[in-house]
Amino acid sequence: MNNSGQCGRNRLTRLLLVWCALIASGFFAPTHARADSANGFHWEPVDGAQVKLDDKVPLTWNVLQVDKKKQSNLVLVLLGRRYLLLDTKAKRVYLVFPTDLHTAGNDFDSDDLAMASRIIPSTAWSDRNIGPAEEYRVTLGDYGRTLSVQLPHPLDIRLGIY
Repeated sequence: MNNSGQCGRNRLTRLLLVWCALIASGFFAPTHARADSANGFHWEPVDGAQVKLDDKVPLTWNVLQVDKKKQSNLVLVLLGRRYLLLDTKAKRVYLVFPTDLHTAGNDFDSDDLAMASRIIPSTAWSDRNIGPAEEYRVTLGDYGRTLSVQLPHPLDIRLGIY
């Protein structure tokens, strides 16, 4: 009986050591700390973007996009202290809480921000090519104001065109 008790303690000690090693390696880190995971998003500022609210430039604004080309329909817009996620393909606007964003220098990391419970009513969606940029316009239901976001066309270096 003494031998089996010692064997049980050895297994428990080994299990505890493995558990500590997993924790120390970050295996159980929160998902927001793993921005490079398949579900995470890395948001970068868009150079040359413009924002207008009822044809006036807000005092504080910023435009960010996901660094993955297949998610180019997602646009994160800062208006004052309010973040909005625009899904230009689905034509939806989502409220984003600042606590959902994790600072990474000038960039942000986040999990998926498109939650059905945070949809902001929106109408009058339009998008058009305005030369060097694509303009998205939408009327925000909670503000009753028109938001315009202009995103420069990505430069095609191979062809030397926009």
